[in-house]
Amino acid sequence: MKFYTADAGTDEQVAAIGFGSNLGQSRAILTAAWRELGHCPGIAPIALSSPYRSQPLEMISDNWFVNAAALVRTTLSPEALLRVLQAVETRHGRRRDAAASAIHRDRTLDLDLLLYDDLLLATGRLIVPHPRLAHRLFVLAPLAEIAADLLHPGCDKMIGVLLTELRQTDHNQLIERIAW
Repeated sequence: MKFYTADAGTDEQVAAIGFGSNLGQSRAILTAAWRELGHCPGIAPIALSSPYRSQPLEMISDNWFVNAAALVRTTLSPEALLRVLQAVETRHGRRRDAAASAIHRDRTLDLDLLLYDDLLLATGRLIVPHPRLAHRLFVLAPLAEIAADLLHPGCDKMIGVLLTELRQTDHNQLIERIAW
C-alpha cells in the first residue's frame, strides 16, 4: 500500500476494511459501525465508499447484502485491529460459533480486514491481504471507488486493475451502487 503512506516518523499504517450486512437496517448498521470505528483509540477514519447492494455469494439467502469499503489510519497491529473489528461486529449483533465458522450465513455486520499497508501475513486467525479480495466484486467495486491506485501486495496489481479484470471475466456477481 505504498500509495498511502503515513508521515515520516510515525507508526501509523493504512488499513482497508470491508463492510457488509444483510440483516436488519443494513445501511444504518454500516454507517453506525463506521462512526464507531472513528471513536476507537488507534483508528482514524480516512474514507468510506458508497454503499453497494450485492447478491449473496457462496451462500444461499434471500437477503441481499449492502457492502462498502473504508480506509483508516491505525497505530494498532493487524491482530489488534481485527479484535476491534470483531468487537464492533458483536456489538451490532454478529454471532460467531466455532462449529459454523466455515459456513457463510446471514449477518447483521461483517467487517473484514482487507489490506494492512503492504503487509503479507498469514496466521491461524488472520490472513492479509484478505484471501478472496481479488475475486469479490462486492469488495473491489467499493474499494476501487476510494482507493483505485492502492496496490494489492499479494497480486502486485492496483485495486482498480483487479476490478477491471474481474468485471471482464466474472459476469455472475450482481452488484449495484446505491445511496446512503
